[in-house]
Amino acid sequence: GPAPVLDKLDEELAELRAELAAPESPTRATRIVEELGDLLFTVANLARHLDIDPEAALAAANAKFRRRFAAVESSLASAGRPLAEASLEEMEAAWGEVKRRE
Repeated sequence: GPAPVLDKLDEELAELRAELAAPESPTRATRIVEELGDLLFTVANLARHLDIDPEAALAAANAKFRRRFAAVESSLASAGRPLAEASLEEMEAAWGEVKRRE
């Protein structure tokens, strides 16, 4: 079942967090890339355990993001706020509204 893979996911995320919190060093960037790779590998393994195609799941998530981003852009434009001029707070509020409407 997926339980051991979820535990591994927690472990890999903790390792990435530790590297991100580590002081700068000549090898820090390489270690972060390695830990992120381990995390992605574990997520793909979780998908396999759940009989989900990880590439299809990622493609669906990308499509959802693009759809929501376009809705945010449209919402801001209709309020007279071009995306380039909107504050982070305005964009986050619009994003939350788009998510609530879905």
